[in-house]
Amino acid sequence: MPEMPEVESLRRFLTERCVGRTVARVDLAAFTALKTYDPPLTALHGLPISQVRRRGKFLAMDCQGLWLVFHLARAGWLRWREELPSTPPRPGKGPLALRVTLDDDSGFELTEAGTTRKLAVHVVTDLEQVPHIASLGPDPMADDFTPEVLGEILGRAGRAQLKGVLRDQRLIAGIGNAYSDEILHAARLSPYKPANSLDEAGVGALYEVLRHELSEAMRRAEGLAAKDLKGEKKLGMKVHGRTGQPCPVCGDTVREVSFHDSSLQYCPTCQTGGKPLADRRMSRLLK
Repeated sequence: MPEMPEVESLRRFLTERCVGRTVARVDLAAFTALKTYDPPLTALHGLPISQVRRRGKFLAMDCQGLWLVFHLARAGWLRWREELPSTPPRPGKGPLALRVTLDDDSGFELTEAGTTRKLAVHVVTDLEQVPHIASLGPDPMADDFTPEVLGEILGRAGRAQLKGVLRDQRLIAGIGNAYSDEILHAARLSPYKPANSLDEAGVGALYEVLRHELSEAMRRAEGLAAKDLKGEKKLGMKVHGRTGQPCPVCGDTVREVSFHDSSLQYCPTCQTGGKPLADRRMSRLLK
């Protein structure tokens, strides 16, 4: 799933290539992707693009006050093409969900792999009209996201696990499964540690690690073409997606805890005092 660093890089990529150009046409290939109907997609035709913004994991293109908003979800991606086909795509064929053609025939396509359709597209006059944007928590890279703000979030979360708090978009916008694993590994914290158990020094340390990990991820992604972002993200991971491999910090084996629709990775030596976390799903499978 693209998370804040990749989505921010896509924002810069689209800003460079789209701002100042005009939308020639927008073609919908996956009807389930479109979550709004008024204004219609055709209302974007002929409008100039003035800016591209990011809200959490959402991207939004401003076309004279009409916003094309999209969320790539778990299996979605953006593919840039210098020349798009002149014929509209056939609905329901392949991974293509949406195509945006600009006035020079370049543009981008939104695609989604697999059979679970979660990619979402909205056309709105106000970003707050997108329900999930209206409920987003603060951006962790914003100037006003301070250690005190993080401390308040963790305190209100009570004994909720740190992993879940970092991933909850209503609490902190933009961090997902991968970067929450990386942040907790770098901070040497168990993903199951209660959010309100950190003292002031612990909150400050987590804050510094969180900002550093996201900043470094954005630095690595800076200037990359959209097609190269996935590979860079994977290469930058120290524990996420590296089950069974040695921890680059201590050499212990990276472990995994599986859930019904996701998994987390961690290093026992670095994060849990050498004790493996219970993985009830795997235990049931081994019986």
